[in-house]
Amino acid sequence: MRKPRADHRHSIRIIAGQWRGRRLAIPRGTEVRPTPDRVRETLFNWLAELTVGATCLDLFAGTGALGLEALSRGAREVWFVERDASLTRALQSVLEGMNAADARVVQADARAYLRKPPGQSFDVAFLDPPYAEPLEPLLAQLGPWLANTAQIYVERAYSRDAPEPLDELAAALPGSRLVKQGRAAAVAFGLLRFERP
Repeated sequence: MRKPRADHRHSIRIIAGQWRGRRLAIPRGTEVRPTPDRVRETLFNWLAELTVGATCLDLFAGTGALGLEALSRGAREVWFVERDASLTRALQSVLEGMNAADARVVQADARAYLRKPPGQSFDVAFLDPPYAEPLEPLLAQLGPWLANTAQIYVERAYSRDAPEPLDELAAALPGSRLVKQGRAAAVAFGLLRFERP
């Protein structure tokens, strides 16, 4: 009997690492915009060996595409923060199915969560909020959660009216500087390097 074909419109694919090629369903009825494969591939090429052994914070986790890719590529621990209950349940189920013991799923609004005292310091943070959400206030809250040296991935909508839309972000997080940036279709993305002042 032929196996049913996967519905690629409602799934994401892990690109590399121990779970390479594995497809994960996106819960129907959720408003989620996973980071495209091409952008994730670029990001993890930028991070390269920095992912191995890293502690990662995936804010606005959604499907968990970024944090799962980090775990697949050797991250030591990932915390996923997502407010949508159906997405957090789906993510918890995925992690259990993968026996990913080094992950923590937190159902919370990321803005409110960042106002809490940090329970951990992170080497890598993924900051991919809904496109209507400004990045600067979130970056301003992020400092206490970061290790003394850290990498922060940022993503937002690209507009032709702002041809270099990420250049001013570092001012929101003292000690950071934009080291990489790219664009794919309507997505602008970049990597900030942070060193504690």
